[in-house]
This record gives sequence, C-alpha cells and structure tokens, in this order.
Amino acid sequence: MKLHEYQAKEVLSKFGVPTLPGFVCTTADECEKAATDLGGLVVVKAQVHAGGRGKAGGVKLAKDPAEARAKGAAILGMTLISPQTGPEGVLVRKVFVTSACDIEREHYVAITLDRAKGLPVVMACKEGGVEIEEIAAHNPSAILREYFRPDEGLFAFQARKIAFALGLTGPLMGETVKFLQALCKAFVARDCSLLEINPLVVTKQGKVIALDAKVAVDENAEYRHKDLAAYRDDSETDPVEARAKAMDLAYIPLDGSIGCLVNGAGLAMATMDICKFHGAAPANFLDVGGGASREKVTEAFKIILADPKVKAILVNIFGGIMKCDVLAEGVVAAARDVGLNVPLVVRLEGTNVERGRQILAESGIRLVVAKDMTDAAQKVVAAAGGK
Repeated sequence: MKLHEYQAKEVLSKFGVPTLPGFVCTTADECEKAATDLGGLVVVKAQVHAGGRGKAGGVKLAKDPAEARAKGAAILGMTLISPQTGPEGVLVRKVFVTSACDIEREHYVAITLDRAKGLPVVMACKEGGVEIEEIAAHNPSAILREYFRPDEGLFAFQARKIAFALGLTGPLMGETVKFLQALCKAFVARDCSLLEINPLVVTKQGKVIALDAKVAVDENAEYRHKDLAAYRDDSETDPVEARAKAMDLAYIPLDGSIGCLVNGAGLAMATMDICKFHGAAPANFLDVGGGASREKVTEAFKIILADPKVKAILVNIFGGIMKCDVLAEGVVAAARDVGLNVPLVVRLEGTNVERGRQILAESGIRLVVAKDMTDAAQKVVAAAGGK
C-alpha cells in the first residue's frame, strides 16, 4: 500500500524523523489559510502516488498566502503526467502545503528489501532531488549500500559510515546518525517494502530534514497496522484491482491475451510460464486461493472478462484444500452467471477430480477439458488464435 507524502511524514514523525510542518488541502481557500498559518513562504505539492512531480509542474513555491491560493488552484484538478504515471497521467485531488526552508545541500536516502540477501538495505547517494534510476544506470558506484538485520536495526557505526560518505561530518554526523536510525526503525516497525527520502536536505541552520518522503507498506502485513487502513487512497487504485482485493483475490493485470484463473501462487506462475512457452502471453495473474467459493470464482470470471484483451480463459486447478468437484460447480455457475463469450479451457487435478470432470461434461457449457498442463496450454493458446 502506497502512502501519500503527507501520510508518510505523519508516520515518520512518530519515530523521530525530522520533517517540515504542513497541511493537506483540497481547495484553493484551504491552501491560502494553510500558508497564512505557516507564515507565508510555502511549497504547494501535488499528492499523487508517483514521482517526478516537480518536473511535471506538481510542486510550486509560493511567496505568500495569495500566491499559495493561486498555485493551489493551478495544481488541484490538473492531470499530472510524469514517467511514473504513464501517458494517461493522474488527477490531482489534494495538495500538501508545507513550510519552505533554506536548503544548503540535498542528498538521497532510501531503505528497501534486498530479496537476494534477505535483508533490508539502506541506499544513500550524495546527489539528491534527482531521479535515482539515472544515477544507478550511469554511475552505480555513487550509491552506497549498507545492510542491517531487522531485529538489530542500523548500528551507529553503519550510520556514521553513511554520513561520512555523504560528507556530513562534525555536528551534522550526529544529526544524520539519529536520522538514519529512526528511518530504519520506522521501516521495520511499519513493515515497509520501500522508504525513500528524496531529498534529504541539510539546511543553512544545520538541520537534517526529510524534505520529501515516499513510503510503501507490504500489503501482507496490513493486518498488523489497522491504523494505516485510513491512509488507503482508492481513487488511485485501479478499479478492477480494488474489486479483486475486496473479494480477497490476488490479481495483477498483464498485457497478454490468456486469462488465467488458478488456485495457488506457485501454480499461477507456472501456468503463466507454460502459456508463454506455447506461444501466447498471460493477460493476468489471478490466484483464487485454496478455499474459493462460488462467489469468488464468479467474481474472478467477471474480472477476467472485463479485460478486452482476453481472447481465451484457462482455469488450472489443483484440488487439495479445495476439492475439484466444488470448484467445477463454481466454474459452471460462474460461466452461466457472467455469460461467457470467449473460449474456456479447464484443467483439473487432485481430490474428487473425476467427479469434477463429470460436472463439467454434464454442464452443457461450451468448454474444453484438458488432461494436463501442457495439453491445457496448447489448447488455450490455439483457442486464443496463437500458434
């Protein structure tokens, strides 16, 4: 789950990470009042789940409340287009009006998971306020990496190493050490998958501040953070993905033509791979889970059929916890409910498989029963017009 900047700063401030005060606003009047309360000189920042806001015109300095009102009116309602939004852009529904500061230098700091090492990693770069991807591509040695164990946190000597690499010595080193250790504590405590500060700034007054903040929380850990549920912004979530989440379906849209309905993430990955191997790309990843009901299967079919790219559907089920006959009944009911209009290939294996196949054969629905995964992939690819 992605957090907006103002939400991320609320979370980080609770762990002692220094940020600047600000107000979230949805109208030009609110922007003017926020600037008045903050003392006049402010920055008006679009709140969307995408980077590159400054270059796209979504971040503007305002010298006084009247200008904050004008800048807020210009940003609110705009379609912000950046490399991270795609050409369609994102509608700006709210802005964050925050205090300005005297910036002396800017740096980059982020924490993410290195899945190969199985550890969180702090990444830091002297150059802040830029697209870190460009630096990683053209000058990877400029990015310092420091790993830490979640149960131990970032040690002081590691934080000092990062501070020294950024050129933050003397009194700034102590400030930076506290800053980095607080970041790592927040990353672990909130089950983050990404925590990015770009830029981390040093002010002319010698303060280390998170001028911007991007936080993504691992959705698998959301049950541990009920207070973050209020931060979810469904206006920036794909409506189909929101429908899938509401039914506890693991769904990710892709670019191919084969709609896949599978139980189990591993089998779903294997199903996509074998379809690709036999000549057609999957249109989605969709895992209905081990205890799929008729309602879940029906909703899964509706979600798949809502994608106009889908030319055929492959249902690939291994019946362990979920019995094949129960699943077959769900497939038949769903196909009738949604008015299936594309070829359907079904492969069943596991508990009560013969009864499941009998239910499919007697259903009167136009479908093809496959005997194994290879047979299923070949048949669905052919049905979709592939080789």
